[in-house]
Amino acid sequence: MRIDINADVGESFGAYSLGNDAALMRSITSASVAAGFHAGDPSVLRRTIRLAKSHGVAVGAHPGFPDLVGFGRRDLQVTPEEAEDLVLYQIAAVAGVAAAEGVKLQHVKPHGALFTMAVRNAGLAAAIAKAVAAFDVSLILFGLSGSEILNAGRASGLRVAAEVFADRAYEPDGSLTPRAKAGSVIHDPAAVVSRAVRTIQDRAVVAVDGTAVPLEADTICVHGDTPGADNLAARLRAGLESAGVTVRAIGLP
Repeated sequence: MRIDINADVGESFGAYSLGNDAALMRSITSASVAAGFHAGDPSVLRRTIRLAKSHGVAVGAHPGFPDLVGFGRRDLQVTPEEAEDLVLYQIAAVAGVAAAEGVKLQHVKPHGALFTMAVRNAGLAAAIAKAVAAFDVSLILFGLSGSEILNAGRASGLRVAAEVFADRAYEPDGSLTPRAKAGSVIHDPAAVVSRAVRTIQDRAVVAVDGTAVPLEADTICVHGDTPGADNLAARLRAGLESAGVTVRAIGLP
């Protein structure tokens, strides 16, 4: 049994610092790096990729809606063509800087509202997958278990990875509880770790109504902007390994 631990990183912007990416890199195996649309800037992007490389962490692109003010978490209405173009643009930015640092891109993980909208929106999901495949069909596309993102990725000939969230509540249909609802984010580290271990072992998560929802689990996310994310990632990795789960980057054999 194995799992990849990924984190959304590189989300600082200009003079504003968000998260502790340096400490987080010690525990994760894959880094999804912001490309400047929802967060990040050119210098942060390059610095984050260098940091990942120095820790042996695989690098992926984390494209989001062009919404710095809303941190990419507001639903924007875009056409499939616009979605494809904005995702392709951001993948190219991260991959280009990574190449300059001697790093090959491993994966693509949509961010925020782009991710959550594409979970059920087949057209948007197809646009995302089309952009990934157009850039490099060897890239791995991350998406929520049971989502249209994974369906679209497979249809485009991509390898996909089902993502689970230890610190997020789930609805009975397998979707994430909207952040606007109370209890959507779980803050107790002990609860997050025990929940993660059970989810990976059982291939199921307990939803807000108490029902067990079956799911795939290839990679588990720690949000880099969560306070104490570095400590949470360390405890999560230790808890998984103590339970006999191998923690390894999704792109490694």
